[in-house]
Amino acid sequence: MTVRLGVIGTGAIGQDHIRRCSFALAGSQVVAVNDINADAARKVVEGLGIQAEVYASGHELINADNVDAVLVTSWGPSHEEFVLAAIAAGKPVFCEKPLAVTAEGCRKIVEAEMAHGKRLVQVGFMRPYDPGYRALKKVIDENGIGAPLMIHAAHRNPSVGESYNTDMAITDTLIHELNVFTWLLDDHFVSAQVLYPRKTTNALPHLKDPQIVLLETAKGTRIDVEIFVNCQYGYDIQCEVVGETGIAKLPEPASVQMRSAAKLSNTILTDWKQRFIDAYDVELQDFIHAVRDGQIGGPSAWDGYTAAVSGDACVLAQTSGKVEPIELPEKPAFYA
Repeated sequence: MTVRLGVIGTGAIGQDHIRRCSFALAGSQVVAVNDINADAARKVVEGLGIQAEVYASGHELINADNVDAVLVTSWGPSHEEFVLAAIAAGKPVFCEKPLAVTAEGCRKIVEAEMAHGKRLVQVGFMRPYDPGYRALKKVIDENGIGAPLMIHAAHRNPSVGESYNTDMAITDTLIHELNVFTWLLDDHFVSAQVLYPRKTTNALPHLKDPQIVLLETAKGTRIDVEIFVNCQYGYDIQCEVVGETGIAKLPEPASVQMRSAAKLSNTILTDWKQRFIDAYDVELQDFIHAVRDGQIGGPSAWDGYTAAVSGDACVLAQTSGKVEPIELPEKPAFYA
């Protein structure tokens, strides 16, 4: 079976997904696209040389008879509307983060999916598909270092654009850690605090950078995450889990070690898309196979909701300076 995909949003990430689903992955064909800029969508289709119809609206695409499943890669505030429409149409939907821009919007999606009675939604959190994180989780799950006591982590970007603000350190950057830590630990957060070290001179006046986010889980694991989005030297993701009997560290991306000009060196990536390119391939292949098999897996709407609730608490902590509680309802059996 070839899964016929419709893609809503043909910006950078949409184009990447159209390319990989058309040429890099097995079992799928992009047959429909939509973008708020119809001309841009046509140029993407023509540039890639694929046979895909350009629809005037996302809703027309979702309800098209020749579309089996939907990829939502449009502007974040539009995600909720299109995911709800896909659920109403009974079609599987892969939605890039955020699932919705508010926790309430995510909750509506959770409720709609549960009312449908079967999982249809996969959220585009790609880190659980990264081989390094999978290796790290295997160590934890097999009790290789005992019970996790602490996590020391960092999310560093060489620079960010002028539109990036202090809140986005949580909503655009930390959101990935909020998802992957709950997956790594099989746990959830109960509190958050944000601290501000000395500000880098490379940050624009409106941005507080770096930041340190302190999280606590229900089992008592303490987590500190450095968010530094003007670090200058590269794109660097670090994660070290301290257990009762040992320490496990996220592997570095593979690179050639060089001895040259009296230096021993390894190249550091500068592009986040290159750091997780394999994970993007694996997560979308997983979605395609899940649509084919009629059983959606991967990061769920519930994962999108819990990340949004936790993110809201972190944003509040940015301004309050306090330890803010993270209150989540009990996980529904539907998502067990």
